[in-house]
Amino acid sequence: MSERIPITQEGLDKLKSELHQLLSVERPGIQKAIAEAREHGDLRENAEFHAAKERQSFIEGRIQKINARLAYLYVVDPADSKSDSIAFGATVTIENLDTEESYRYQIVGPDEADMQSNRISFQSPIAKALIGNKVGDVVTVLIPKGKIEVEITEVLYR
Repeated sequence: MSERIPITQEGLDKLKSELHQLLSVERPGIQKAIAEAREHGDLRENAEFHAAKERQSFIEGRIQKINARLAYLYVVDPADSKSDSIAFGATVTIENLDTEESYRYQIVGPDEADMQSNRISFQSPIAKALIGNKVGDVVTVLIPKGKIEVEITEVLYR
C-alpha cells in the first residue's frame, strides 16, 4: 500500500483514540488476563488462557494495522472546499427518482465509513457515481440489486 488515503480530522482523531485505547488499556488488560490464566495450571485445557491469547492476537493485529494505516493517511478538511461539485468530505442529499425517498451521505475515507452514520467511503459505488456531479444532476448508481436513478438535491461542505 503506497497510495495516500484521505481522511477527515474527525476520522483521524477516532483512529488515534482507538490506537491509544488498544495500547494503554486493552494490551495491558489482556497481558494481565493471560498471566492470571497461567496461574490456573495446565495451559492445554485452560479455556481462559486460550481465549485471552486469541484476544491478544486480535489486539496486536489491530495495533499493527492502525500504525501501518496512519503512515498513509492525510487530513482533508471538507470546510476548505470551494467547489460546488461533489468531492471528498461532501455531505450529499440525493433523491431516488423511482421511490422519491431522500438519503443523505457524507463521503469519507475507508477507515471512517459507517453506514449506520450515513458515512460512505469515496471508494464505494454510490460515492464514485456522485463525485464530480452537482446539485440538480441526475446520476445512475449501481447497487447490488441493479441500477437506480438519483437526483442530487444538496451538497454541503462542513
